Order: sequence, then C-alpha cells, then structure tokens
Amino acid sequence: MAITDIDQYAHLTDADVEALGAELDAIRRDIEESRGEADARYIRRAITVQRSLAAGGRVVLMFSNRKSAWVAGTAMLSLAKIIENMELGHNVMHGQWDWMNDPEIHSSSWEWDTTCPSVQWKHSHNFVHHKYTNVVGMDDDVGYGILRVTRDQPWEWWNVGNPIYNFTLGTFFEYGVALHHLETEKLRKKEKSYRQALKDLRIIGRKVGKQAAKDYLIFPALAGPNWKSTITANFTSNIVRNYWAYMVIFCGHFPDGAEKFTVEEYENEDQPRWYLRQMLGSANFRAGPLMRFMSGNLSHQIEHHLFPDLPSSRYEEIGVRVRELCDKYDLPYTTGSIVHQYFQSFRTITKLALPNALLKATTDDAPETASELRFAVREGVQDHFGVDPATGRRRGLRTALRELKKAPVRAAA
Repeated sequence: MAITDIDQYAHLTDADVEALGAELDAIRRDIEESRGEADARYIRRAITVQRSLAAGGRVVLMFSNRKSAWVAGTAMLSLAKIIENMELGHNVMHGQWDWMNDPEIHSSSWEWDTTCPSVQWKHSHNFVHHKYTNVVGMDDDVGYGILRVTRDQPWEWWNVGNPIYNFTLGTFFEYGVALHHLETEKLRKKEKSYRQALKDLRIIGRKVGKQAAKDYLIFPALAGPNWKSTITANFTSNIVRNYWAYMVIFCGHFPDGAEKFTVEEYENEDQPRWYLRQMLGSANFRAGPLMRFMSGNLSHQIEHHLFPDLPSSRYEEIGVRVRELCDKYDLPYTTGSIVHQYFQSFRTITKLALPNALLKATTDDAPETASELRFAVREGVQDHFGVDPATGRRRGLRTALRELKKAPVRAAA
C-alpha cells in the first residue's frame, strides 16, 4: 500500500519535520524578497523568443513551398508551442509572475495555446494536483484516470491496455489534459454526475473548436497556395509539443522514488508534512540551461512542487538549497537523466498492465509502490531515528534505502 505514516517512512522525528519545514519556509521568503527586475526581464524575454519563433515559423510556411522551408517552419513552430505550453502557459497560470502586476502576464488573464481551457486547468492542476499530490484516490494525476501506475490501484481487466493507453495519451496529450477535468474516475464511481461532466465538456468543446479553427482553418487560409503544407506543419508541431510535454510530466511523477500516499496520511498533514510529501512524491531529471528552459524548468519538478508559485527561472538556485537539505536530513533527492527517468516510468506503466499476482515484489516493497512497511520485511535495516553515534551523521531515509538493497527478506514469525 502507499505511505500511511510519512514521518516513519522518512525516518524523521516530529522535531526534524518541523525544522525541515522552517528551513523550506526560509527559502520561500528569500526568493520572494529577492524577486525583481532580473526576473521580470527573464519572463519578458521568454515571451519575445516564443512569439518570434511562432511568427517566423508562420511566415516561412506561408511564403515557401520548398521541403526545407516546411522543415524549418515546422521546427520553429514546434519550439514556439513547447515554450508557450511549458515555460509560459503552465508557469504563468501558476501565478509565478503575478507579483509583477502586469495584466498581460497574470494568472487571471492568460489563455494558453492548447485545447485545455485555462479555467479548468487551474482547478484540476493548480488546486487538485498540487494540493493532493500523489494521494491515491484524491489526486487525479495518479494515472490520469486511464493508466495504472501504482499497485494501490486495484487491477481491472481493462488495465491490460496500459501500454496502448500510454501511447495514445502521449500522442494526443493536449486532449488528454483537456479531458482530465471530466474526472472519469469520479464518473465511474458515480461521485460526479454526467450532467456536470456534460457542462465541463461544452467548455472544453468551445476551446477545442477555437484551437482547431486557428490551426486548421485560419492559418492555412492565410497561407494561400501553401495551405496543405501549413495544415501538416500545424498538426506535426502539435504532436511534437504533445510528446515533449508528456515526457517531461511523466519524468517528474512516475519514476521510481516518486512515492504515493494514502488518504489517512493526508488527513493528518500540516504544512511541514505537505512539504515532505512534495519532496518524496516528485522526481527531477538532469538538465542544462537550454533543457531547463524547454521543459519550463520542470526538470526541477521537486522544487516546482515545493514552490509552484515562485518564478521557474529560480528553480535551479532553489534546487541547490533543497539538495543541501536532503543531505542534512538524509532524504533522497530523486533525479537522473531524462532517458533513465522515462524508462522507469514506461516500465512501471507496462508491467502494471498485469495483476499483482503476476508481479514480483510486494505492494509495500516494489520500485513504483512503497510504504513504511517496506522496512519491516527486511533484516538489518535501521529503524531508529536520529544520529548514528559511530559516525556522528544522521541516519535517515536515504541510508535506510541503501541498506534495504542489500538486506535479506526477514523470515516470517
């Protein structure tokens, strides 16, 4: 089962958790107090780059029918859509730039270039996902209502299609995100009425219609004789953006080490434990400046989940301090290459197409599903809190996880 007691799983005392929360609060205050013109220049330059790429791509596609022009225009348009989706739309709607009081770059007014209506996104993502991150049964992003990504989700016959659903979701990710607000899991459980879903669907339909008209009617019409190549370029750039956004999101939420939690854990949660849940429930991937920018700085998913409304351009700086806290409290800082993180996510999705009886490990001690009970089934894994008297260093979760790999299974009593 998922984590029920986060203190016990993290091998932290009440005092440790309170101290960790206070240090994370201090990071927030420092960033808030230091926001200024450099941050404002960053987001304005990002908007300029994105709009320049979009305009340049449109112009190339309109006035040339050469294959090389199609490739160049499509590439520019793909980059523009990725930047608008990841670094602009996602982050602006989190309120990261509301402090500037610029109505053009404000969460209340931004409507992004994708099929998901911003008003629905801000509820299903900003509120539901970020408040209930990885709480099974409360966070709809745990599988998006169609994927089985943890053994805490009971296996049903239709889960055998997990790999197919995964491929389809990645290909048409913007539509998956748009339909996410329908809350299909609640519909299946009859916790939401079809009348409510139909109302949501009408809002989604209007946004889908606007996007389709722009990409497949208006811009092709403006291209005149190049209308066919413009349609294919728009379709291709949307697919490229979909795959990229899908990969970035999945690498931050489904690799090994991105833990899941029970409703019972959430019900006993305060702010420091909310911080701890974000740290244990998210994963990063290694990236240089360009990769960070193209991923909307969600290569720092841990930092984003800790501080979703702080400027994304500061996550690299914040990450240095968060990693130091992980060292101090002996907590894991889950990261790896983007290929490694996606491979683990894909492996989980593929194998969980099968029922638990056909899988190795247990529901408490599997790579993609863990609880505090995972330490109880292994011999020689430390179960006390605090400092190791032999070394003077804290012995916490990271140490326990290392010991877990080499400890034999404890014999049944």
